[in-house]
Amino acid sequence: MGVATFTQEFTAPIAPSRMFKALILDSHNLIPKIAPQGIKSIEFIEGDGGVGSIKQTNFAEGGHLKCLKHKIDALDLDNLVCKYTLIEGGVIFDKIESVVYEVKFEASSNGGCICKMSSEYHTKTGVELKEEDIKQGKEKAMGLYKVVEEYLSANPDVYA
Repeated sequence: MGVATFTQEFTAPIAPSRMFKALILDSHNLIPKIAPQGIKSIEFIEGDGGVGSIKQTNFAEGGHLKCLKHKIDALDLDNLVCKYTLIEGGVIFDKIESVVYEVKFEASSNGGCICKMSSEYHTKTGVELKEEDIKQGKEKAMGLYKVVEEYLSANPDVYA
């Protein structure tokens, strides 16, 4: 088994605590509401959102994935960090055993935030993963972050 690590970073004009609440703590309520064309529902199939919980994301009809399951490994409310593992997800598991993500929201000098994300892909024996292989997933994640950013900009009292 090999490990391929990818990182990315983006900035948003939203306070880090608001982005963390929207994208991590309350994503199961917010995301299906503001992005129903892509995400039908997000539900906890085990736990209540804390460490050890398993969250299932159900995608809208017609997409290439039906659902994904993530297990929350660590949740640091003070430092706005979440670490979670993709444990089930359809075709992607032909090449990988699991994916471990870490997302951290930090304050930026302009009052917004810097979101730092790392993804550790634990590949099956003999599989080499290139950045092109995960490009579509990264682009979809960035698109979702932008939708949340726009929603929070338009609704400054939400998660304030």
